[in-house]
Amino acid sequence: MGTIVILFTALLPIAILVYYIYHKDKNKPEPTGQLVKAFCLGVLSAPLSFSISIPLRLIGAYSAETTSILGSVSAAFFGAAIPEEIAKFFILWLVLRNNKYFDEKMDGIVYAVCVSLGFAAIENILYLFVHSESFITVGISRAIFAVPGHFCFGILMGYYYSLAKFYPKAPKKNKALILIAPIIVHGLYDTILFIIDVTPAISGILLIVFLVFCYRMWKYGSRRIKEHLNRDKESEIIIN
Repeated sequence: MGTIVILFTALLPIAILVYYIYHKDKNKPEPTGQLVKAFCLGVLSAPLSFSISIPLRLIGAYSAETTSILGSVSAAFFGAAIPEEIAKFFILWLVLRNNKYFDEKMDGIVYAVCVSLGFAAIENILYLFVHSESFITVGISRAIFAVPGHFCFGILMGYYYSLAKFYPKAPKKNKALILIAPIIVHGLYDTILFIIDVTPAISGILLIVFLVFCYRMWKYGSRRIKEHLNRDKESEIIIN
């Protein structure tokens, strides 16, 4: 019974955000099977990210135990943001490279979010089982911050993926930002959290910074969704 409750706690926020992004794409929703495929492959991005982060740790790019601000930055980027977003990007590329349903700008965001939430699902399950004695507290915290964080990282990746596909003559920076944008935002997100742990004297100030950062990240992601939805509407008007 306890295992079922932990799994439910871990997966409920994932299900809510999958439902949210699916119903944002009202004009021409993606086939459910394609989204399930993206989500399940997204789960595989978790072990794939370990195959990147472990070698980086072995060569000294970061330490598993952070004790300084510089160490926090290294761990945030080389231990989390870079390997995780590279893994998600590779999975997203596999999902979209020959996908005939990828025919609207919003689709890039939907698929990227499903991949990202697939990663978040396995990560959430692992976290809650490791902290099984306090899984409710940990689960609520991650439902408010970590899971929406991965949701927003996925929005960024999908947003620029669609720009690169549908506007091939646009600035080449769009292709670079498919990976760079989520890495930067993800890295900053984790950096703030890691620094809070190693600098208790200013943890209160950093907590406020973190809350503001999360709010701005969500608002920015919401605007990117609205942009692509509007672009799709404009394209439909032109075609008709």
